[in-house]
Formats: sequence, structure tokens, C-alpha cells
Amino acid sequence: MSFEFPAGLADERVEVLAEGLVFDTPFGRSPAFTHFRVTGPLGPRDALAVKMHGWRRGVKRGDASLQVFWVFNEAGVGKVISDGGVGSLNHLLDPRDIVIPNDFIDLTVKKDIYVRGDHLLIMRQPVCPTLANHLYMGASERFGRVYRRGTYLVTDGPRFESVAEVDYMRRLGGDVIGQSFAPEVVLARDIGACFAGIYIVVNYGEGVVRDWEHEELKTIFFDESETIARIVIDTVAESDIADDCGCMDFRKPSLLGIPDERAEGDPSQ
Repeated sequence: MSFEFPAGLADERVEVLAEGLVFDTPFGRSPAFTHFRVTGPLGPRDALAVKMHGWRRGVKRGDASLQVFWVFNEAGVGKVISDGGVGSLNHLLDPRDIVIPNDFIDLTVKKDIYVRGDHLLIMRQPVCPTLANHLYMGASERFGRVYRRGTYLVTDGPRFESVAEVDYMRRLGGDVIGQSFAPEVVLARDIGACFAGIYIVVNYGEGVVRDWEHEELKTIFFDESETIARIVIDTVAESDIADDCGCMDFRKPSLLGIPDERAEGDPSQ
């Protein structure tokens, strides 16, 4: 989010408690967090805000995500909301359209990535339907075209894709392309948290509809940041944390590392 979040909103529901919080983690020193409180109809909620990848020179994106989610795990975070700009793979999606993805394709290279690693993670329902619905309702009040379903295809970046790569990714079934969904959606389930994201289309993928222009991308990215931020704050304030969304039904105890409890002398051993 290219916006001073959440202080830049000047929202009376929001109280910034601390800024510039950096932590030592098993995966390296974390990016800076902001600790804030949102008071809504269901009472006050404490939250952490962070630039997901940190974008610190010399720190790989996957490592930054591990640092962030280690902090989330230590803090007992139960809900994770992501936002960002994406490119359109689907020729029906135009710049300034909003997509609330319900599925993903992970083409990033680093796969063996986890904070806890003590559960079997079933990705049949990767996105929390309750959080996603709050984001959809909030976006529908502020944007003309909002899509509550779509497949987010994730790449390592930070470069943009070639025309041939985009053609290949479209054939895989991606609707939007970017770098802000995985491994985060998996790490959220790893630590026992719900995950949902809201993404604004800032450009067409290479070879889709027409060539994109840097000025248009920049304008969308900065002009709509505050609006997206308000949707996120509304979701934090109004969503029911205790709602039975079913996400944790897809997180089962791992069968790996469980001691063998069969009695000594059992002939089946």
C-alpha cells in the first residue's frame, strides 16, 4: 500500500499505539511494524500493519514473508488482510477493477517455506469467505467494478513478465498476476490465521488488450491507496473475529513427527 497506513487516514476509529517496531526472528530481522487499535461496533481490536515484503535491499521476498509471519505467530494474529496492485491476465479485467481472489496458482520458486510446520495445510478453501465478503461489500460501495472471485497467479518478480510468459500464464487459468498472495496465504494457514486480500488492477499483462503505460500504473497505484486503506479498516472494525468461517477445518495436525504409540513387542512393528 503506497500510503501512510493507518495514520494517513485520520480516522477517529484508529489509534496508532507504536510505530517502527522491528523484531529479531529466526529468519532475520523483520521489516518495521505499526501497532494500532481500531474501535468498531464489536469493540476495540488491536492490529499490526507492515509492508509485506519490506522491500529491503538484500532481503529476498520469501525471507521477508517468513519474518512477517513469525511476528504474526508470536503476536497471536488470527486474521490477515493483504492488499496490492496486480496485472490483468484476463482480457475482461481493466485497470481500476477490483478483484477479491478466491484461489491461487503459485509459480514462485521457493516452496519449502513455513513458520510452524506442524500442521497439514489443505488449500481447498485458501481464502476466508467471511473476510472476503467484508472486503467485497466495502469495495462495492466505492468502485464501479468489483469481482468476488478470481485466480491470483503468483510470481517471484520483481520484474514484469514477457509476452510469452503472460500467454503461458493465461493458459494456466490465472486472472490476475502479482507477488502479494503466496506464500502469504499458505503462511497464514500455517500459523492458524484466516487470510483474504483485495487487489486493484493497475495494468494489463504484456500482450493483454493493449500495452500498459507507466504513468497510468503509477496514477492508479497512488490515487486509490487511501480508498483501499479505508476498506481494510472497515473490515478490521466490522468483521466478527469469532465467526465460524470454516478456515481452520482445512488445517489438520501433521502426521509427521508424531511418536509411534504402538506397544513394544507388537508384531506389526
